[in-house]
Amino acid sequence: MTTIQSTATRAGSRILAVGAARGDLVVPNDDLVGPIDSSDEWIRQRTGIITRVRASEGVEAVDLAETAAREAIERAGLEGSQIDAVIVSTISNTVQTPSMAALLTERLGATPAPAFDISAACAGYAYGVAQADALVRAGLAEHVLVVGAEKLSEVVDPTDRSISFLLGDGAGAVVVGASDEPGISASVWGSDGSHWETIRMTNPLGSMRDGAAWPTLRQDGQKVFRWAVWEMAKVAKRALDAAGIRPEDLAAFIPHQANMRIIDEFAKQLQLPDSVAIARDIATTGNTSAASIPLAMHRLLEERPELSGGLALQIGFGAGLVYGAQVVTLP
Repeated sequence: MTTIQSTATRAGSRILAVGAARGDLVVPNDDLVGPIDSSDEWIRQRTGIITRVRASEGVEAVDLAETAAREAIERAGLEGSQIDAVIVSTISNTVQTPSMAALLTERLGATPAPAFDISAACAGYAYGVAQADALVRAGLAEHVLVVGAEKLSEVVDPTDRSISFLLGDGAGAVVVGASDEPGISASVWGSDGSHWETIRMTNPLGSMRDGAAWPTLRQDGQKVFRWAVWEMAKVAKRALDAAGIRPEDLAAFIPHQANMRIIDEFAKQLQLPDSVAIARDIATTGNTSAASIPLAMHRLLEERPELSGGLALQIGFGAGLVYGAQVVTLP
């Protein structure tokens, strides 16, 4: 009997390089406080955000994705044609189809690499890394491009006090490649759709046929805070256990940049020692959903290049409610 030939497997994968693109407009708190009857002080105290970056009209999320991806590919010492798969996490694609990943693949010269989008919002980048790791280890790809790209300023209601002042625009990208030693741990990921209303769109796209307003983002801030701090801290601990390490073994902690208070409480729950660098990119970039972890990684490595080669715990969590976490070796 003829047997199916098995696919070659590899010992592991790792992040080879990271790239970033931020919106070109710096938006301070004072520019946003009027419509929400608030103040710069209130936003800083509640979120830790001083400014956020947003993209000019005419700049789409795929444009940001291309810039970030080109930097990551170049830093990895590769050409676009050497990318074997493209995974883009976004909730900002301007059309239902084609996927942003397919458009990006053509722009980068990576055709005919398989390409697909992930709709997992703030957890999407972690989901993408999990899938890239699996593709590489299974022998289905040598190099996988993972991108988180968002233009959230297009789904902002400037009068909304729940989330509008948090959001920014940007893209972060990594190249995941084969490695003799595992550089990406087993991922801990999941969802709980019973809390769908906690972070949601105001109305479905189809309702616009009947004259409804353009859908914008809303959240229940208190529920999100409690869920993120208490439940996601458990997920983070499970990710450390899956990697077989302790908090003191980490060089860095790179959580989704949702809120500075959440990040600080996370660090307390995990009992991170002072030796662990904590990404706080939210202060000047804002919350960029799927883009926030790779953007925060990029900035942290720019400010602290000595962290390269160390271990980082990264965790994304948000709309859905969905979450994903893994320990990675920093490029």
